[in-house]
Amino acid sequence: MSASLNSSPALSALLVDISGTLLVGTAPTPGAARALARLRAARVPFRFCSNTSKESTQEICRRLAEASMHVLPGEVWTSVGALKGVLRDAAYRYRPYTLLSPSARTECLGIDPGTTNDHSQDNTTDPYDAVVVGLAPSVLDYEHLNTAFRILVGEHENERRRADPLSLSSTSVTTQKPPLIALHKARYIQASDRALSLGPGPFVAALEEASGTRAQIVGKPTKFFFETVVKSKDGGKAGRRGRIAVIGDDVSADLGEGAVELGFWRVLVKTGKYRAGDETREGVVPPDEVCESFADFVDRFLDQGHFF
Repeated sequence: MSASLNSSPALSALLVDISGTLLVGTAPTPGAARALARLRAARVPFRFCSNTSKESTQEICRRLAEASMHVLPGEVWTSVGALKGVLRDAAYRYRPYTLLSPSARTECLGIDPGTTNDHSQDNTTDPYDAVVVGLAPSVLDYEHLNTAFRILVGEHENERRRADPLSLSSTSVTTQKPPLIALHKARYIQASDRALSLGPGPFVAALEEASGTRAQIVGKPTKFFFETVVKSKDGGKAGRRGRIAVIGDDVSADLGEGAVELGFWRVLVKTGKYRAGDETREGVVPPDEVCESFADFVDRFLDQGHFF
């Protein structure tokens, strides 16, 4: 039974979180596959939206399929995919220092993780001109974070080598400060043992504080990410009447910022990393609706005929 804060309006499309909402680890949340089948049968437009940065979009699609939730091309939007677009569309091609998992690096940069180390683009002696951070526990240690910090403040050894007038490879030094790009800033995630664990947010915040650089966030809950997903749904044209709903288990990382700014109907589900009282936690905008699960929301939504 749903615990609704407000009566839901007519909805035209759904943006559905994956980790914690559809899947907890590799297991589907109760009734998720059945609920997804109901949405398809009712021809409700939806997109999957994930901030998962430990794995590639292809791996996420495989996990969904293994849980009997098959996806179609273009239905899954991830922070990793958003980063790939940012790097591709940049005014010039970045040479980033990346704190990413091997599979995320492969998708974003097109580099075989078996031939290079996990964090640098290559074994270059040229200066890095950006720092990219995702959830990659094996490289979120002092050594790698300090290297990222030195790049951001122009103190990395490659930068100093370029500026050294006695160096044979010395060139004129650029004054442009390297950007800090983060896939997202979630403070915590739910680990495979179903306990909460640190997300990338605290590490990104540490680099921001130390370097005086404000991170560019490319995933949820930014307005940029949500607008990009919505445009994919209707090709950038005016869509159906009715509001768009976003469903997730994290009132901040799934339902905050851009979701509020764009006026989405924000649905919090009590699965995944949800903890009692999250909806009234200090500093968050309360959700519009709270449901026991994704399946609970879908049943209520379709049974009440709230689809435009």
